[in-house]
Amino acid sequence: MSDYFQGIPLQSVFLSKKAVESSSTGSEQMSRKLAETIVEAASDRKAGDIVLLHVAEVSYLADYFVMMTGYSRVQVRAIADAIEEKVNTEWQRNPLRTAGKAEGSWVLHDYGEVIVHVMMPKEREFYNLEAFWGHAERIEYPNPSEGGGKST
Repeated sequence: MSDYFQGIPLQSVFLSKKAVESSSTGSEQMSRKLAETIVEAASDRKAGDIVLLHVAEVSYLADYFVMMTGYSRVQVRAIADAIEEKVNTEWQRNPLRTAGKAEGSWVLHDYGEVIVHVMMPKEREFYNLEAFWGHAERIEYPNPSEGGGKST
């Protein structure tokens, strides 16, 4: 009898709890850095009220949600474009999915472990995602206008 079933070893591979935790911690740090890159790009385009939520403990959808406001359809698209460009430049990644760019009132970028929402004020107020995900951990980050980020 073979030790393989359709190319898959029949023997199980056991990982210690520490090995599993260290690999998930590494990917969690990468997700956080990606989210911070997105926040920087949005901030560079003057996105308003940027919120970074760590949702990994409360949702299987992603590790982080980044939400922000654009005050015109042109600005919403510009923020979305800036995020795409910065992530592509620094991470060599494109969103898995993008929705709403043509309309410009709510653009969603799905990077897998980070989901980005760029919304007009009316959509942001109506859908109130911060309240919906209010039980998620809110991450503080330096705000460039307060001297904590990069100066331009």
